[in-house]
Amino acid sequence: MPVSRDIGMHVDIADPDEKTILSRTYAAEGRFTFTSHTAGEHVICLNSNSSAWFNAGQLRVHLDISVGEHAVDYQQVQAKDKLTELQLRVRQLLDQVEQITKEQNYQRYREERFRQTSESTNQRVLWWSIAQTLILLITGFWQMQHLKSFFEAKKLV
Repeated sequence: MPVSRDIGMHVDIADPDEKTILSRTYAAEGRFTFTSHTAGEHVICLNSNSSAWFNAGQLRVHLDISVGEHAVDYQQVQAKDKLTELQLRVRQLLDQVEQITKEQNYQRYREERFRQTSESTNQRVLWWSIAQTLILLITGFWQMQHLKSFFEAKKLV
């Protein structure tokens, strides 16, 4: 985050359970990465540490979010673990397979939730249509009884 020399940035990151993962203040430039062990929506809050309204300088923020296998810098992994090109490629393929497995599990979960919602909706529609039919039958029976008593009172039947 390149900014002017007087302005900085405070970064707060919270996981879906609202636990703080990262809370740090950066000066003129900064870069942050974090690894979350919880799936779901994360909240990233960026605040300027300047309270001046005028002549405070400019604040420029570049936010680039990488998720999953794209967030791993494999050149750094290769240097750190002293891997050959073949070993690095195998690591990349294993990471891709793991990411595909996670995506499949997520899709299974979503499909299960969708099926449960559909079944619940179908059940509610069934009971609503049964209730409507009963109300219609009761109303029809009441109207027949009322008309019968009306015509008997008027001595038309």
